[in-house]
Amino acid sequence: MIFLAITPEGLRKALEVAGGHHRIWCGSDAVSESDEAFKRVSCFNYPLKGVDKDVLEDALETIKEHHPDQIIWIEGDTSD
Repeated sequence: MIFLAITPEGLRKALEVAGGHHRIWCGSDAVSESDEAFKRVSCFNYPLKGVDKDVLEDALETIKEHHPDQIIWIEGDTSD
């Protein structure tokens, strides 16, 4: 299972849930290079928060290339 975190809060939650057993990817706006979490995730070199659908689809395709046949959990907006 792979987690895709969009926000810093989503990344923190993914790190808790993954417990070191699952891969985590995130956008550049979810973590800074000085953050300890930066060493534990795969980070895109572009942001993912608030991007259009095509950018998110490209990110998902990249993850699928690296982790074929894996389920990908994507952080969603639960503010409603």
